[in-house]
Amino acid sequence: MSSERKDILNPSETKEHEIHKNISRSQNAILEFRQVGFSYERNKPFINDISFSIKNGEFIGLLGANASGKSTILKLAGGILRTSGGNVNLWGKSIQLYKNSDRAKLLSYLPQILDMNVPFTVRELAGMGLYPYEISPALTPDEAIEMVGLADKAGSLITNLSGGERRRAFIAMTLLQGAGLLLLDEPLANLDIKYQIELLRLLKELRKNRNLAVVMALHDMNVALQFEKIMLIKQGRILGVGSPDEVMTDALLRQAFEVELEVKKHGSGGAYIKYQDIF
Repeated sequence: MSSERKDILNPSETKEHEIHKNISRSQNAILEFRQVGFSYERNKPFINDISFSIKNGEFIGLLGANASGKSTILKLAGGILRTSGGNVNLWGKSIQLYKNSDRAKLLSYLPQILDMNVPFTVRELAGMGLYPYEISPALTPDEAIEMVGLADKAGSLITNLSGGERRRAFIAMTLLQGAGLLLLDEPLANLDIKYQIELLRLLKELRKNRNLAVVMALHDMNVALQFEKIMLIKQGRILGVGSPDEVMTDALLRQAFEVELEVKKHGSGGAYIKYQDIF
């Protein structure tokens, strides 16, 4: 009875609490989506009223099937696409209010398809990360290249590197921008497992040493199980956000990918995905 009276008698107090909670959340967020919508075609919403926030140092995987909206969310987060509803805020300010050069100092976006045939050396490509700056930051191209483990390839042409090395060269470029937020669209695509592991280790090391926030689109469920935080996407909607244990349940994964599967646990405490009725 008393709880009912509190709700009835003090609706403004409850509303005020929610407002303060939202303000506090905004102040702690690097990136925030507030009821964001987006359409590629008129009257056909593709992203539907999604809200979430990214904090400093978070490492988040966007998981979903092809055409689920992962790439579109990253492009909205990077200011490449404009919302058709709601707001995308970067450090508490609408992302569209930033000049391109100022936005580039705060976030870096790497698309899924990179031009890997550019006629540049690793050092030249990394140096392109300086373009937002009139005065060069403290980090040098060679230091960024060393951070991604390519010091011995600094003078090599991009075309002479392996797929994993090429991805790392582009990450060196983003490091030189000095941005605190990396938006990576399927960076593991078409890489051998060795280079996938190397790239994930590199990103986690950079997160640890430079306090970077990383948001990465992926579709491999077994890789996603290694992440600390997952956002599960289907048809432009968020099905769940949280740890793999919380989000990657049998029911939610079946809903997201429309396949019969089971999340299996093994003795060491890890997990893997078992697909049913394949063989």
